[in-house]
Amino acid sequence: MSERHHIIDSLLSSFSPVHRDGHKFIAIAAVAALVMLMLWPPLGWVLVFLALFIAYFFRDPERVTPLRDGLVISPADGRVTAVEAVRPPVEMGLGDGERIRISIFLSVLDVHINRAPIAGRILRSVYVPGAFLNAALDKASEENERRALVITHADGTEIGVVQIAGLIARRIVTFKGEGESIGVGERFGLIRFGSRVDVYLPPGKSALVAVGQLAIGGETVLADLKSSEPEREARAA
Repeated sequence: MSERHHIIDSLLSSFSPVHRDGHKFIAIAAVAALVMLMLWPPLGWVLVFLALFIAYFFRDPERVTPLRDGLVISPADGRVTAVEAVRPPVEMGLGDGERIRISIFLSVLDVHINRAPIAGRILRSVYVPGAFLNAALDKASEENERRALVITHADGTEIGVVQIAGLIARRIVTFKGEGESIGVGERFGLIRFGSRVDVYLPPGKSALVAVGQLAIGGETVLADLKSSEPEREARAA
């Protein structure tokens, strides 16, 4: 293969498919851009860049998901903003005991497709209306609009996942409902334009990620339920 083909392949590999949920938004922006390019080009070019940004926001890249039993995989791209022991939201039905909660904040530049952290069945899926505070704040877990899911593994292990709307995000989308089976790394939803995802581990289990770490949805291992390894320490370098 020629060097030219290698360069073209490298460029093409940097582009990701656009999720179907974004098609209508891209179409609206593209039509508006076309009209304004004819009426007022300066605004038309702004709308062109807006359409490109929307396509970038709704990108849906393929991911390589670890399949070993016991691993809990990140449901979202973003930065880990908290790893702490808390009581899970009442609507999840996970009891009053504390569990490790891993919070992942998604900026508008991150991939916003959400993926299942474990394989199993969706035991509960509960929508809770609420506020639209900055999703990076701790109180966003209790006060913001959110969708809580509990996924139960074949061995009875339950993992909680909460999609939380943010300051800009105003729409939580889910592709899976209660009672449906789901594979680890499988897409289950998205949150439009900035958000946060919380993961609740089973009681007594520790996280293998640290605050400040960047997570990749469908790939980064958040915890190993079959390991007794304690919570990891880390430092920025």
